[in-house]
Amino acid sequence: MRAVNLSKSEWSLMNALWEHAPCTITGLVELFSGETGWSKHTIISMLNRLEAKGAVRHEEGSRAKQFYPAIDRADTRRQETRSFLSKLYGGSLGLMVNTLVGEDVLTKEELDELDAILKRAQEGRK
Repeated sequence: MRAVNLSKSEWSLMNALWEHAPCTITGLVELFSGETGWSKHTIISMLNRLEAKGAVRHEEGSRAKQFYPAIDRADTRRQETRSFLSKLYGGSLGLMVNTLVGEDVLTKEELDELDAILKRAQEGRK
């Protein structure tokens, strides 16, 4: 998969496409009208930029273009996570978790979830 860097706004638009594809421009304007207030022109500009990046594709519909994600959500999340870890923690997952634990930002539920994830990972290596 080719690496695609997405801005916060592009992530919002991609999440909408992953959830609701195919989408028309009008449909996207309706989805974001209450949340962001993005105009039709803003969404068109973002879709053009995302198409140029290879993240979005479109097909000509009977009345309007139908937009689809051209990249996989899970792959994109993995790529973004690796990039985040690399930039902020030199690629060290342990350092990131240690920072979160040291700052007391993890709730009991999150710690339990993390423990369950680590147990599954450990079992998968046996």
